[in-house]
Amino acid sequence: MEKIPMTAAGYAQLESELKRLTSEERPRIIQAIAEARSHGDLSENAEYHAAKEQQSLNEGRIAELEDKLTRAEVIDVSKLTGSTVKFGARVRLVDEDTEEEKSWQIVGDLEADVRQGRISISSPIARALIGKSVGDSVEVAAPGGAHSYEILDVHYG
Repeated sequence: MEKIPMTAAGYAQLESELKRLTSEERPRIIQAIAEARSHGDLSENAEYHAAKEQQSLNEGRIAELEDKLTRAEVIDVSKLTGSTVKFGARVRLVDEDTEEEKSWQIVGDLEADVRQGRISISSPIARALIGKSVGDSVEVAAPGGAHSYEILDVHYG
């Protein structure tokens, strides 16, 4: 069983979603199914079929979240230190061509959200940064073309 690295915040977010799906969505869907059943003939009851499909999707997502939470390897970023880039690091970079600065935190695949500055550990840029230090230049082969970045700062927490 392969472990899934994630931060404590990412773990809490998945736990919160699981709790919402089991304590709010599941009872709501069960109620919708019961209500649709009371309308009579199930073979031509669109409300019933829609509610059953919703139930199927919800139960599938619950099973997926339970699996991921079971396999989670929570890494406490606040306890990490050093000047080398590793999981959980917040890295400030400058694009060597455009001089544009960017800041990313390297997180697990399930927590990645580019709009919030969190990139997946398996992304091309994160893979290029792992093991590097402040002042190092990295070449990233991205879908939009190759980019060169210089690492300006690495910190944790």
